[in-house]
Amino acid sequence: MKAVLLAAGEGSRLRPLTNRRPKPMLPVANRPILEYVIEAVAAAGIDEIVLVVGYKRPRIQTYFGDGDAWGVDIEYVRQDRQLGTAHAVGQARSRVGGDCLVLNGDRIIDPGLIERMAGPGVDAPAVAVTRVDAPTRYGVADLEGDRVVGIAEKPDRTPGSEIINAGVYRFSPAVFEAIERTQPSAAGEITLPATIETLAEDTAVTAVRYRGLWMDVSQLWDLLSANDALLDRRACPSAGEIDATASVSERSCIAEGATVGPNATLKSATTLGPNAAVEANAVLSNAVVMADATICDGAVLRDCIVAENATVGPNATVTGGETRVVVRGTVYEGVRLGGVIGDNTTLGGNVTLRAGSVVGDDVTIADSAVIEGRIAPDTEVHRG
Repeated sequence: MKAVLLAAGEGSRLRPLTNRRPKPMLPVANRPILEYVIEAVAAAGIDEIVLVVGYKRPRIQTYFGDGDAWGVDIEYVRQDRQLGTAHAVGQARSRVGGDCLVLNGDRIIDPGLIERMAGPGVDAPAVAVTRVDAPTRYGVADLEGDRVVGIAEKPDRTPGSEIINAGVYRFSPAVFEAIERTQPSAAGEITLPATIETLAEDTAVTAVRYRGLWMDVSQLWDLLSANDALLDRRACPSAGEIDATASVSERSCIAEGATVGPNATLKSATTLGPNAAVEANAVLSNAVVMADATICDGAVLRDCIVAENATVGPNATVTGGETRVVVRGTVYEGVRLGGVIGDNTTLGGNVTLRAGSVVGDDVTIADSAVIEGRIAPDTEVHRG
């Protein structure tokens, strides 16, 4: 059995972090999200993977290559236009002979679910479902006993069920004919939830209930939550250079080439990417700092994401805590997000980012400025 992994999407809700990298390549505990998915597939005993790529595909193909480093064979198919998840599956038609598993490339799960879905006790078509606290963010499963009869994608109203589509499917080759019969959405996309409903008209679609590890990264703050959760579950040995006077939590992850300066403090759930630098007396808590970023002397960052090659100036502050964030017109209350700093952006000294601030790529912010809300890419912000 082959596994088809969907990794062609852009992840527009995660901008600016996805302006230069595809969503599945965002780092969690210093490894791409997609790497955890591939490892889970390999651990479940599946060694043939069809990877559907599209947006910024060279970053995926360069990193994973033929899959040999993970003990799998990877072949790539392209979805040149992002026309929906079912359309993406359709691109793999010539590479799949019998039953196959289909997985989202941006959801971290346990190998046990993959083993179960691939095992003899599950017949195609089947959909894994799980329970979450915020079902309106996902596809809510409409169940009749152990059958899936429909999936309401991101419903406007609070549904009567907290059981959602977990993004793991088992299909026979009949799915490709169902994809052809699926009506596109108003946005012109052919989605897997719609194809599931098409299949359900002709045959029973089995719901496989799952209660294990399930992490989705669809919003900026999800990256911090996933980073925190994985540091809880997996050891991440520190490989960087840490000054003897620095204080570093055991629940941190420091990549090779990263440095932590004198009297700096890395509190729980903090990750430093390759060649990142935290200078003297800086304090980081619940932070993801990507490759080649610099956190200057005395800076204090809480609940913060710093993208590649960004610089946070001396004594700058990201206040952290719960706040209100607006993403593409939707308001999210009680979100824990101190701030996001895009690639190649420079914050001057004594800059303050108030909770929920999102600063785009290639932005320059002058000393002592106070930032709130969203700052567009390529902007120069002067102290007002």
